[in-house]
Amino acid sequence: MNRRDGHTGWCARGHRCNLGEHRSTEIVIDLPGRARAVLVRVRADNGREHAEVRIRVALAPGHLPARRQLVGLLSDLRHAVTRAAIAARPRPGR
Repeated sequence: MNRRDGHTGWCARGHRCNLGEHRSTEIVIDLPGRARAVLVRVRADNGREHAEVRIRVALAPGHLPARRQLVGLLSDLRHAVTRAAIAARPRPGR
């Protein structure tokens, strides 16, 4: 952390930081017309860091194909979130 202004080295500064949070510049994955994902690293005012992820995916036309698509998306997200949570867990003796 930069002691003069209180920002981290990765902080985007300016209007992105508010209410004691520090936020990075957005990392964007864009597939025009199909999907978009935005990731931001955040340090809360209590010092805890986390990733904020927003995802937008175009759904298939029709109720059933869209529903199948959502089931697959939720399954993939559950796997990704679980994997990230396990990696962040402190290991005994370290």
